[in-house]
Amino acid sequence: MIDPKLLRDSPDLVRAAIAKKHLVVDLDSVVALDTAWRAAVQDVENLRASQKAANNAMAALPKGTPEFQAKVAEMKAVSAQVKEREVALKDVEEKWRQALLAVPNLPHASVPEGRTPEDNVIQSLHGNHEEPRPHALPHWEIAGFERLYDFPRGAKVTGAGFPFFIGDGARLVRALLNFFLDEDVRAGYTEVSPPIFVNAASATATGQLPDKEGQMYETVDKLYAVPTAEVPLTNFFRDEILEEAVLPVLRCAYTPCFRREAGSYGKDVRGLNRLHQFDKVELLKWVHPSASYDELEKLRLDAERLLQKLELPYRVLLMCGGDMGFGQAKKYDLEVWAAGQKRWLEVSSCSNFEAFQARRAQIRFRSKETGKPELVHTLNGSGLAVPRVLAALLENNLQPDGRVRIPTALVPHFGKEFLSFQ
Repeated sequence: MIDPKLLRDSPDLVRAAIAKKHLVVDLDSVVALDTAWRAAVQDVENLRASQKAANNAMAALPKGTPEFQAKVAEMKAVSAQVKEREVALKDVEEKWRQALLAVPNLPHASVPEGRTPEDNVIQSLHGNHEEPRPHALPHWEIAGFERLYDFPRGAKVTGAGFPFFIGDGARLVRALLNFFLDEDVRAGYTEVSPPIFVNAASATATGQLPDKEGQMYETVDKLYAVPTAEVPLTNFFRDEILEEAVLPVLRCAYTPCFRREAGSYGKDVRGLNRLHQFDKVELLKWVHPSASYDELEKLRLDAERLLQKLELPYRVLLMCGGDMGFGQAKKYDLEVWAAGQKRWLEVSSCSNFEAFQARRAQIRFRSKETGKPELVHTLNGSGLAVPRVLAALLENNLQPDGRVRIPTALVPHFGKEFLSFQ
């Protein structure tokens, strides 16, 4: 949620910032509701002041006198008005809050202009993605692939996008997750095992609601299967005040992630490229506002380090305004090169939300300087998502004999130097 004061004081600035994201928001309606809410608050406060004055005057009068009776009648009338206006205030306040929730976060000044993925800026390239790999194939075309990654039976049991991982196929997934978590803990993150269902308040705090209802799986009890561990992790400190001295707080978590991926179709969804259930390790930071952009660069480097140790060619993209999400102020994407498909696959997004999520979740710290609560900044990134990393490993490291070479850093976790599909 953006700062309502910023919207009141600088509506044109907010309008221009939202335009940079190429989103359409009826700001005039939001401003009108904010004005109506503040007027309703003032009205109730004035009536409460009148009620208090009448009560004080009544207390100074002898009981039973005509003047006392008149003040009693006045008190009752004002009290009825207060109750009536409080109901109206609650209604206006709810409409005002819902309108504010529909306003996206404002992009940082360093975010480049642009509308589509083609407008993203290639920040850096790592590894030689142009190196010839004559034996590379799209991973779903590797001989024996279906023995370890069974999509037809997953579709039979659940539906498309829910594959079975079998034998060494499952073992390699587990090896990747253990590798990610061990490296993340070594980098200073504390591991957490969070719930994989969250309530609506949690999804609202992180910005999934009211923006992404169609992408989440919802239970009859109004719980949502997590689309990412970002949601339960961020809400760990919801409605709490931290001491400034503990910042930054760094956490990492593995969860299965569930996304409906409504509207996805075509070649980009083949094999492991896009699943409805997948495994991911998430990195999350609660930081002091003055340090949040330095912490974003550190977060990106933490995610990059994993790709470097896996010996995967990758690139870093600085996302343009039109290709950023609803809640991010600035975002980097990390994409690995999949030699068989000859294309880049996103495996991590590293984002700074500034105070956007913290204002929704009321996550604050107590300033040492003022002693007053202030909003933290929240950042998160994938460290990393398994399926596309796995796809790149299979394609880039495919050997002439059909086996897949396991990167050196991963061998201790997997227990073998090669993955065989036979």
